[in-house]
Formats: sequence, C-alpha cells, structure tokens
Amino acid sequence: MTQAVGPARNVILTVDDDPGVSRAVARDLRRRYGESYRIVRAESGEAALEALRELKLRGDQVAVVLADYRMPQMNGIEFLEQALDVYPGARRVLLTAYADTSAAIDAINVIDLDHYLLKPWDPPEEKLYPVLDDLLQAWRAADRTCVGTTKVVGHRWSARSSGVREFLARNQVPYRWFSSDEPEGRRLLAAAGADGQRLPLVVTPDGTPLVAPEDPDLAEKVGLATTPAEDFYDLVVIGGGPAGLGAAVYGASEGLRTLLVERSATGGQAGQSSRIENYLGFPDGVSGAQLTERARRQATKFGAEILTAREVSGLEVNGAARTIRFSDGSAVAAHSVILATGVSYRQLAAPGCSDLNGCGVFYGSALTEAAACQGHDVYIVGGANSAGQAAMYLSRGAKSVTLLVRGESLAASMSHYLIQQLAETPNIVVRTGTVVEAAHGTNQLERLTLKDVASGHEELVDAQWMFVFIGAEPLTDWLDGTVLRDERGFILAGPDMTVDGSPPPGWELDRPPYHLETNVPGVFVAGDARYESAKRVASAVGEGAMAVMLVHRYLEQS
Repeated sequence: MTQAVGPARNVILTVDDDPGVSRAVARDLRRRYGESYRIVRAESGEAALEALRELKLRGDQVAVVLADYRMPQMNGIEFLEQALDVYPGARRVLLTAYADTSAAIDAINVIDLDHYLLKPWDPPEEKLYPVLDDLLQAWRAADRTCVGTTKVVGHRWSARSSGVREFLARNQVPYRWFSSDEPEGRRLLAAAGADGQRLPLVVTPDGTPLVAPEDPDLAEKVGLATTPAEDFYDLVVIGGGPAGLGAAVYGASEGLRTLLVERSATGGQAGQSSRIENYLGFPDGVSGAQLTERARRQATKFGAEILTAREVSGLEVNGAARTIRFSDGSAVAAHSVILATGVSYRQLAAPGCSDLNGCGVFYGSALTEAAACQGHDVYIVGGANSAGQAAMYLSRGAKSVTLLVRGESLAASMSHYLIQQLAETPNIVVRTGTVVEAAHGTNQLERLTLKDVASGHEELVDAQWMFVFIGAEPLTDWLDGTVLRDERGFILAGPDMTVDGSPPPGWELDRPPYHLETNVPGVFVAGDARYESAKRVASAVGEGAMAVMLVHRYLEQS
C-alpha cells in the first residue's frame, strides 16, 4: 500500500493487482482529486482490507472505493462485499473488462454496487471523472452520522494506553492516536489541563477529556450502551463471544426480549483472532473482528439489546425470575439465562511478566499493536490455533516471529492447515520444548530468558514484543455456590451432572435437566465455559442456537 502522509483527509482507495494499472489509476485520481482527498492504493484485496481497517481505526472517512474485478485470491466483488462491513457509507465502483460486464451487473444487487467502469477508462476526463464527481457529490450530501472522532493521547509502553486502544478498536469506535511525546499530543494534553503523568488522555467527539478512564466510564462517554432499557427480559445472555452472539441472534429473531451483557467487547477470544480459516462458509478465511461484528449487527437488527463494559457479579433465583447482579450493585431479571462467559487467556507465571503486562507482554492477539511490531523480532508463547493465527498475521510485518511451544510438537494442539502455513513462512521459527523462564525490562520488555525443557539450558534473548496464548481459564468464579462447576471452573450441564442417573443436588423438577441446562432450571450454558466443550467457533455458535431452542422448551413448560 502506498499513501500520502500528513493530516487526515477524506480518502479515495483503489485496488488492482496489476502494478502498472494500479499506478495509473492512482495517478489519474491524484491529478483531479489530490488536493481534496487522500489517495490510497493497494495491489491485492487483502492489502486493501488491511488499509481500510487502519483508516477506520484512525477515524478517517473513505468516500469511494474502486476495485478491479479480476484479482487472484479475492476478486473485486468479494473485496467490495467485505469493504462494505468496514465502511458501509463508501461509494463502490468496480473496474471491469467488457467480457465481465454481466458479473458487474449482478454485483449491483449483491453488494449494492454504485457503478462499474469499463477498462480502459481513457480519457479520464470523459469516462472516469464525471462518474466520480457524481459519486463524491452524493457521498458528501449523505448523512454519515460522523460527529467527530475520539482522540487518544498515550505512550507506546503505557499498559492502560494499550488497553484503551484495544477496547475502542474491538468495539468499533473510531479513534485517532497521538503519542504524548509528539507536538500534537502535547498540545492536546495542554488543552485538557493534563500533565501527562497519568495516561492515556481520551478526548471524546464532543470534546470531553477523560484521564486514564476505566472501561465502563469510557464506554458510556463514547456512546456505547451500558444501561439496560428494561428491568425484565425473556432472556439474558451473559457473554458476547460466538456462543453469546449466536444465542442473541436466535433469541431475538424468534421473538424473545433479549439482552446480551458483555464485560469488554463482543467477539470474545474469537474476535481477537487475526484470521479464521476453518469456519464454514468462508473458504478464503475471515478475521475474527469481521465475523463477530457481522454477528453483532445481525443481533441488533433483530432487536437484541447489547450492553458493553458491564461486569456481572452474581446470579440469584427469585421464584420464577433469574436475577443478574452487576458489580455496581444494580440488577436485571429475566425468565431465563444463557451463560456464554467464555474463557480468558491464562497468565504467564514467569518472573517479570505481570509487571510488563501491556508494556511488551500481551495476552491474546492485541492486533492494535501489530503495526508497531514492523521490523522487530516477535515472540509468541503457545501451541494452539490462536497462537498459530497470530504468528501468521504478525509475520507479515515483523522481522521474525518465534513460536515458543512447551510440548514436543504442534500436532496435538494445532490444526494441520496452520502447521503447514507456519512451515512455509520463512520468517517464522517454531521452537518446541521451550518455555519462558523470566521477562526483563524496566518500563518495557527488553529481554526474555528462555529455557529448554529437556536439558534445562537457559538462553537470554533480546525481545520487545511477546504475545501469550497458553490455555484458558473460565470466567465463572462469580457463580460459586449457585451453579455447579468442575474443579477447574467449567460449568456442568445436562448429562454431565447426572452420570449415575440421579438429578443434581437441589433439583426439584420431575424431569431431568435439558442437555445444556445447569443445576438451576432455566439457566443454560453454551460455548467455551461449558465442561468438555469443543473450543471451536462453529460449535460455540451452534450451542448458542441450541440453548435458545431449550429456552423455548423451558418457557413453554414453566
């Protein structure tokens, strides 16, 4: 991707896999629109999508996207369909040869194509500019509900700055990042009356300054829903990962008054995945953020209410009602509850890791940090799919990516397709039988001590970036004393509670628990938090849908 530098402007993006054509299109666009628009070009659909996501995170507006139809891996129609998820208001143009006009006409209905242009477009004064002039006029006249952009002033090695960026990005809130040691960052700090000792400074679109805000306050100030609209619902879904989103979609679409409560951002661990390639219906793969954002939009389209940055602290049984307590003391009740709380990445116990969390040590993908890894050596700890997907994503810009795996091989924990991809990527090294013994650094990660499990040999390596994926722990401590769990905290349900044929303790109904039902009637579990679950996106979505079916059965018999 090539692009102009300088202040943010409205953008015209063009993508063509032929470098000569790509340069020619960009040249003609700059000649006419370069004074008013920033011209960004890419030479593949994937590169163009990355560019769009970067522009989105920065809060830039994309006015027009031009894509060539015949591109390998991802053709122009497929690209424009995915671009629609990132910038639904951008005008879409397909560049096509005469032989492909039928595909272009079909795309008008498939992706709401605004126009298609036949190649060659010479002279542009007759065949290109009049079309774009009309599209840009329509784009400027449209209400894009953009009232400003959130600004974040922070430092690269500030843990809370990293956390705020991740929170905003995962919740699809556009923002602009300013380093606290750069002129514009210092100007914003001065304007807010902040001395820069506590970071980040967040300036909301209406100009409200927030110093090192916690997620609930930040969510409210940037326009995310944090308070339920009602006191009572048919169904409350706790957790916004694939299982929770699946339950919300099916519950709301089938007429249940549905509330979804999420402690951070919808998507869960899957939403942080840089690429999911084994999910049904996406042969070219899909990013976790894109998949879960589509699901979130789908749920809200059917009428589901979604709360963000709300911590659930308790579950109570009050007659036929199931009451959910929040950490701030408030509560909401429902006829039924689906627990889709998912899991969190286990923390590295090695000395130094906790002190450097967010300052070079990250749990999960932390995709907002990927751009800063360009040209650096990156270490990834873990041997499952999430670690492999992160390695592939970061290898695009990093100097090297080293995968540290405790086991003797990847075969026991990683999908075969990912193992092959890792082996074929020259700047990825897999070190099996290796663990992190310690992390070193004052204000940021500087070095790692690595230990060979078999020999006990230790090695000190320079490192600024380490991403950790070492298994997961269920987020279920708040259910202690109410819902049955195994010794690791995973929720027991259905047959797993009735191994000897007898009902669970305290069960008073004359029927056994349904398949996904816990020991509390009307409270169900779906996804990774369930005992012996499959830990796959597709199965989590399926369990969310199945749980809703069982909710209907429960409500009919209540």
